[in-house]
Amino acid sequence: MVEYQNLFTSVQVVGPAELGVPLPPGNSPRTGKNPWISHLMGRIGCAQIGPIYLGPLGLASLIFGTLSFNIIGFNMLTQVNWDPVQFIRQLFWLSLDPPSPAYGLSLPPLNDGGWWLMAGLFLTISIFLWWARMYTRARALGLGTHVAWGFLSAIWLFLVLGFIRPVLMGSWSEAVPFGIFSHLDWTAAFSLRYGNLFYNPFHALSIAFLYGSTLLFAMHGATILAVTRFGGEREIEQIVDRGTASERAALFWRWTMGFNATTESIHRWAWWFAVLCPLTGGIGILLSGTVVDNWYLWSVQHGVAPPYPAVFGTGVDPAAALQGVKP
Repeated sequence: MVEYQNLFTSVQVVGPAELGVPLPPGNSPRTGKNPWISHLMGRIGCAQIGPIYLGPLGLASLIFGTLSFNIIGFNMLTQVNWDPVQFIRQLFWLSLDPPSPAYGLSLPPLNDGGWWLMAGLFLTISIFLWWARMYTRARALGLGTHVAWGFLSAIWLFLVLGFIRPVLMGSWSEAVPFGIFSHLDWTAAFSLRYGNLFYNPFHALSIAFLYGSTLLFAMHGATILAVTRFGGEREIEQIVDRGTASERAALFWRWTMGFNATTESIHRWAWWFAVLCPLTGGIGILLSGTVVDNWYLWSVQHGVAPPYPAVFGTGVDPAAALQGVKP
């Protein structure tokens, strides 16, 4: 019976619905007092759907988020003459763009970037309301606030891209458009404009933490799945149970690399790596154009990258040519 699991199978344990712990006074009631069981959801997580606590913060967040979503969507619909078929076909290419550089930080007409400003404002309000909801829900349940602070790291990058850096640069046009391909084009153009972001040390740190966090989560997820036949998913119980899942998992990593994380420290490592990814990425974006105009030249100046060699003996300094300096 201990061999019932492999890479592709899992067991769904279904029991009485869990309605949660009692809420402190002053909290709104949970929505959905009769939760239902979904086999499909049970394949990727807990099979029980509901109840959910929305509360005033969650409701306000959904309202502002819906307003922002509608503004973006209806502006994209106007670009295809309100044709739903073309809207679906061209969705990846449609975009709601920020104001042109001529407007600076002023308030432009709606069709010249005003809709973008309004959608961004409502989206920002929605995100902060959702952050407050996460924080207050954790406090109400007696939890730590680690999830809220992790989410705030992503909000930091969002604010750098759409608000903080454009304000420092003096123009809303520096912000990212609302669109799928348009925001990818913005990223490519941003990298070219500032001498290749690959030479930005904070971008390098962000990528290291991105890949590092995926590696840590994959290692931890694989380890727990490998010991689920011994009840490894019940981590708290397994910590003090000699000879079972957690001890076998620790022994595997000591045998493999001479060192093993604990069931707590692996989550701290993964949390920090994931949080530092958008945090360092935001710093790298914020410094581009405000402090450093060309990351390649910055790298050459600081001995990080070698200068381009002279080509065909022309004596042209490629680094100077990048800056438009004539020989």
